[in-house]
Amino acid sequence: MTGGRRAVVICASTRAANGVYRDRTGPLIVDALREWGYDVDDATVVADGEPVAEALGAVLAGAPALVLTTGGTGISPTDSTPEMTRRHLDREVPGVAEAIRAAGVAQGVPTAMLSRGVAGVAGRSLVVNLPGSAGGVQDALAVLADVVGHAVDQIEGEDHR
Repeated sequence: MTGGRRAVVICASTRAANGVYRDRTGPLIVDALREWGYDVDDATVVADGEPVAEALGAVLAGAPALVLTTGGTGISPTDSTPEMTRRHLDREVPGVAEAIRAAGVAQGVPTAMLSRGVAGVAGRSLVVNLPGSAGGVQDALAVLADVVGHAVDQIEGEDHR
């Protein structure tokens, strides 16, 4: 499906980064990306805030086709993944984030509308913020499954199929 394109997963969780608990969402995303045909290493786990911006900068320097983050998209005082992501985006793709929120609400999770995740293009990479809950990640992956390949094709300049 993706022809060996590279993807990266970043988990924003201060508690997981500090070893309080094991990250559960990164592996879900990595497994899905591998099923979709992406070359992807295990998720990188970083603390909330500035470490997210630093991790994004480092991975975007390698120009992967796709970067998915998980966590840090809510409204708690430490949730800042959208702000850290926007620093790197050249263009936002708001429909992707809107569809992810709508899918969560449609699954009967009204709090999905509180997610502030963003999506956009950074250089030649598609970057999408996913929620930090396992259920939110599964809902987001269901949304992305049918569109992410096409989006990556478009970023690479390929014509519509």
